[in-house]
Amino acid sequence: MSDLKVDGFKTSQLISSISEGFDGLSDTEKAAQLKKVNGIFQLEVSNAEKETATWTIDLKKTGTVYKGAAKPKADVIIILSDDTLTDLASGKLNGQKAFMTGKLKTKGNMMLATKLDGVLKVATPKAKL
Repeated sequence: MSDLKVDGFKTSQLISSISEGFDGLSDTEKAAQLKKVNGIFQLEVSNAEKETATWTIDLKKTGTVYKGAAKPKADVIIILSDDTLTDLASGKLNGQKAFMTGKLKTKGNMMLATKLDGVLKVATPKAKL
């Protein structure tokens, strides 16, 4: 999905892979994922040039990924750098450590943010990190 790509962000490929991962799920698998996560994540990712890109992962109603702010309102907003998101997805960093060291900030339902690792695992086999 090229409409998810943002120039200057390594995580654009990761976000596209998450979207492709959800698209590849059967209706039953997607329903199970929605039930398990039941939340909307808004990722605010900044790169080395201090630019910010926003993506939304809707695992409450649709099981889709799109560029831009969450509509309806996100359950949790996760603020992190391009490198941090890449490290989380590759397994080099875990979410709790990223949060404790200030590399990841949240607004909203912090407990939902703990489910991000599972969401990233949908994409990791396909993404080239």
